[in-house]
Amino acid sequence: MTNPSCIEAPLPKGVSDFLPETADKITFIADSIHRVFELWGFRRMITPLLEFEDVLARMGDELRSKTFRFDDRQTGRLLAIPPDITPQVARVVATRMHALPLPHRIYYSGRVLRQAQMQSGRSREIFQSGVELIGLNSPEADAEMVAMAVQVLKDLGFTGFKVDLGQVEFYRGIMDSSGLSAEVKAQLQEAISKKEVTAVRSILEAAGAPERVKEEISLLPRLYGGREVLKEAARIAGNERSKKALDNLAQVIEILDIYGVAEHLTIDLGEIRGLDYHTGITFEGFVPGIGEAVCSGGRYDDLTAKYGYPAPATGFTFNILALLASMAKRPEVEASSSRDFLIFNKKDERREALEVAQKLRSLGYTCARDIIKRDFESSLDYAKKTDIRMLLVIGAEECAADQLYLVRVADRRAVAVSKEELFDKGLDLKFDQEGENHG
Repeated sequence: MTNPSCIEAPLPKGVSDFLPETADKITFIADSIHRVFELWGFRRMITPLLEFEDVLARMGDELRSKTFRFDDRQTGRLLAIPPDITPQVARVVATRMHALPLPHRIYYSGRVLRQAQMQSGRSREIFQSGVELIGLNSPEADAEMVAMAVQVLKDLGFTGFKVDLGQVEFYRGIMDSSGLSAEVKAQLQEAISKKEVTAVRSILEAAGAPERVKEEISLLPRLYGGREVLKEAARIAGNERSKKALDNLAQVIEILDIYGVAEHLTIDLGEIRGLDYHTGITFEGFVPGIGEAVCSGGRYDDLTAKYGYPAPATGFTFNILALLASMAKRPEVEASSSRDFLIFNKKDERREALEVAQKLRSLGYTCARDIIKRDFESSLDYAKKTDIRMLLVIGAEECAADQLYLVRVADRRAVAVSKEELFDKGLDLKFDQEGENHG
């Protein structure tokens, strides 16, 4: 029901309010992700909402173009809201953690803002949870990122998901050895990123590229699939840079076999996302029913050097809102947002109600007290609409003096219990299927 007296209070395009039910689900997803990060030995870092624009600009032109910028009245300098947390982590590591031993295992969670094109329909607010592993240049470090992403998706209950692996150095090697002009390379990059095989062929024909170059580049959009892709790529790779990239990718896949995640992997050597940012292995995770990636990342060995501290690095991030959309109707996510008890006090005196509530909270249960004076049916309806599992009635006619009345909100089944039994069994109390059904 809308409120006819409510003033108009629109939000800017690309941002949203998240009401308690949705916020609970976001928290459930984020907590599941963080649990995996911590099990793998990562420690949390919290970065600021604002940075000086000239400091953040070191991350490169691609992300800089998506940055919100405005004047700082205190200093007169230009401020920026970060469009991505990874460059912030790189800045902190380079400027404040350089004396600490490597590697740094860091995870983070937060919101970023990105400029989006008008009418694109894309959200400008992104919820990120990610990790950065700084100080290790090895296939095992890259494999660890992919294995963690797979573990999170499994823990969230996904099946049939895929993680696409790429290697940007393979692409760079082919392009650098092609002898084509910068203009032609730019045209090819756009066509390859869109998997437009016909357009790629046309650009190469118009440029008068040699047959060897045509074969190598024309095959890029089609280098997608299982491990057979590595053999096909090795056949056309005529330069050492691309061969080295393939060898690196093969080593990462070999380690991922040990992790037992091979069934979730695909290879995509025509994937050139983040070409200006990444320096090796890249990957994206996709779940059924969602067209966009729910996680993405890869190796970025040049970023910390921009802040004066060269160090190899790899990492990835989850897009929590994409995960939320993919889990919209999952029962375990619905259950995760439920609260345990609502106390409905029929007595005039409040002491017993407050003491019972405190005891339940000390046992780890969520417990709210229905302070508003209303009848049983109204209180039960409130519990149902706010995802509370149990209505706990104090002073019910159905109970003896030392008992409480517990009503399961979902089906209204009820049972009279002693405080001792309630505190001992909590939500595990059994409801007699033939027993009382209140109301």
